Amino acid sequence: MARILCIDYGGKRTGIAVTDPLQIIASALTTVETKQLIPFLKQYFQQEQVELILIGEPLNLDDTPTHATPLVKAAIGRLRKEFPAIPIQTVDERYTSKLASRAMVEMGMKKKDRRVKENVDQIAATMMLQEFLRNREG
Repeated sequence: MARILCIDYGGKRTGIAVTDPLQIIASALTTVETKQLIPFLKQYFQQEQVELILIGEPLNLDDTPTHATPLVKAAIGRLRKEFPAIPIQTVDERYTSKLASRAMVEMGMKKKDRRVKENVDQIAATMMLQEFLRNREG
């Protein structure tokens, strides 16, 4: 089996999480500068098989687009153009950054480490991926 990769896309930084090859465990991979996302993925896909890209879709509580929705839609277009063989699916990213921050507190992460935005981005991507895996099973 191939991995599933999940992207928490942002204007400056993008958090990335992946599954293991058996698609059982979601793990934080890295955070990259958003402008480096495509080059990073090209290199990663040369080393690892990925069968699906998930990307967080920013929506308001009433399912209307947020200010970030057009950025994500444009990113999806670039990803589809660069990696036409890999399907791309959106996942709900509401609350993931807040939940990621709360999870870091509960894990006992030091305050200075919780302030590192890259950590929040990676954990948010991991949480979206875990939720996807959980929903797929049930």
